[in-house]
Amino acid sequence: MGGRRTAAEEARVEAEAIKLEGGLLVELYERHASDAGRLAYLLTGDRELAEDLVQDAFVKLTGRFVHHRDPGGLHAYLRVTVVNLARSHHRRKAVERRFAERQPLAEPTTAAFDASDRDVLQQALLSLPLRQRTAIVLRYYEDLDVAQTASTMHCSEGTVKALTSRGIARLRPLIGDVSHDG
Repeated sequence: MGGRRTAAEEARVEAEAIKLEGGLLVELYERHASDAGRLAYLLTGDRELAEDLVQDAFVKLTGRFVHHRDPGGLHAYLRVTVVNLARSHHRRKAVERRFAERQPLAEPTTAAFDASDRDVLQQALLSLPLRQRTAIVLRYYEDLDVAQTASTMHCSEGTVKALTSRGIARLRPLIGDVSHDG
């Protein structure tokens, strides 16, 4: 029967959680947090938000870890969780923006723009719609192939190809004069 756990099951889950806190979970965090943080930063453009998303992803991972059968799949699960959390954040922000636009005293804000290559690239990336940005970050930063990107984004491979192509087409005019020297 699904639904509620027995006291014995609750005790086992709690014992596993304690074991995780002392060992495996800490090891997983140390191994994967920086990669997850970079992914979250590239998706959001905000370091503090990226840190929050990574912490939320590890909280979700902790709940799933006890029942996860394939420890090798945890990195992929973490990546998908970070992408989904970033997507949820952007959806909430879009709703907030639409609400603010309807308010009579709302004034648009302009962010200071630094002209360094890194900042130009970051601004250009952040100008893309979230799905295009996610496809490009997963393909070129995370170095995932089309199938892995499609799996992470829960879409078809054709959608990944289209999103990537459109995103690159939108980036070219914005970063065409950026040097590649580094």
